Amino acid sequence: MKKKATAMGGKASVNAAVRATAATSSSSGHQPACALPLDILEEIFLNLPPHLVVRVCRLVCHQWKEVADRESFWRERCRREGYHVHDASKVPSEWRLFYFLCKRRRNLLRNPRGEDELRGWTILLNGGDRWNVERPIVPHPNEAVQTNFVTSYNMCIKSQTIDLKKEGYNPSFMDEFQPPIRISDWYAPRCRCEYRISVQLLDRKNAVVQDFTPDIIYLPQFDEQIGEQWHQMTHVFKDYGPGVRYIKFSHGGQDQVFWAGWYGVRVTDSCVEVCPALDT
Repeated sequence: MKKKATAMGGKASVNAAVRATAATSSSSGHQPACALPLDILEEIFLNLPPHLVVRVCRLVCHQWKEVADRESFWRERCRREGYHVHDASKVPSEWRLFYFLCKRRRNLLRNPRGEDELRGWTILLNGGDRWNVERPIVPHPNEAVQTNFVTSYNMCIKSQTIDLKKEGYNPSFMDEFQPPIRISDWYAPRCRCEYRISVQLLDRKNAVVQDFTPDIIYLPQFDEQIGEQWHQMTHVFKDYGPGVRYIKFSHGGQDQVFWAGWYGVRVTDSCVEVCPALDT
């Protein structure tokens, strides 16, 4: 505990020193804060939190700004943190943007497990006794999943459309770099049922650039001795060309025994990720 506290204190001291230098430099008219060679200054910046480099160091003086804006600095930061491009022929023109998009990689779907009921989803079809949210009959492979959506005896389909620009993926980056887009969905039967999924990459006019719509999956009634069987559907969009601005994710299904209540397919832990870096 003592060593950890010392390390944290040391890092805080470095951050405080940088901020103090920034304040002094600002009051002296943006004169160089120090006369260190740029390569040494770059090495120092590589050991600072990235947000501090952008929000504080970059504003200190022209010399520090030059280092913080270097493509070589952000390229080296990507290398050290393991963010490698998928295709050597597609090298990002803005390594800082590439770095932060890798660091902020996340699930772009809202409420993917039903923890917030049906909020965030657009209901396209709501047949039978309508969509519902329940606890899994048996545990999901991901222990964090404690809820799932469930369909009824007529077709139930829900959808979300992701605006990539609003999520921080600017059009020029999407057109130039075309990062892989990974989708994932978990589904399971209760009674005999069917499962459907369709994911479309759309342009600014909502025209389909590329889509993934596999055949309908028909599932048998689950075996009570074995329990509910979870299956994962995955797909990766690649080389889809320029123009992608939105991602439309739709899924659902129904039971085939037409029992009142919720005996259709169950879905949960859905995911849409833009993946600028190669998974390692």
